Amino acid sequence: MKRTDNASRIIMASPETIYQAHLDPKAVAAWRPPKGMTCRIYAFNPQEGGTYKMAFIYADKEQAYGKTSAHEDVFSGRFEELIPNKKIVEIVTFESDDPAFAGALKFTTTLTAVASGTEVDVKAENVPSGITREDHQAGMDASLQNLAEFTE
Repeated sequence: MKRTDNASRIIMASPETIYQAHLDPKAVAAWRPPKGMTCRIYAFNPQEGGTYKMAFIYADKEQAYGKTSAHEDVFSGRFEELIPNKKIVEIVTFESDDPAFAGALKFTTTLTAVASGTEVDVKAENVPSGITREDHQAGMDASLQNLAEFTE
């Protein structure tokens, strides 16, 4: 069964700054991978309907965590909807032979200006069963922490 996971954080930066951090490949490579991972971007076309391909690479080479290979999660995405400074909808698919990681995830990131900056809400729909709720929550929280550090 597929499920929906959510994460939220107030970041002391403007919606414009946070929106741009989602559309700049160098910025995405810096903040998006959770702790213990790095990012390699193969393609990145930040426009509505545009696609991207990237890999998160695990730093710990002693353990085999990856969805695509022992140490990598390779995935492709498409920018389904872009509302400047307000909303980003992405459809993401992992490259994996394991059916537990099959299917297209839908990530909706909503940016709402608040007195102290921006409330960033992330909703992940259709999460594959191979990604535990705990691991996904930790990863989304880590990415939001990284985004805060990058933009603040």
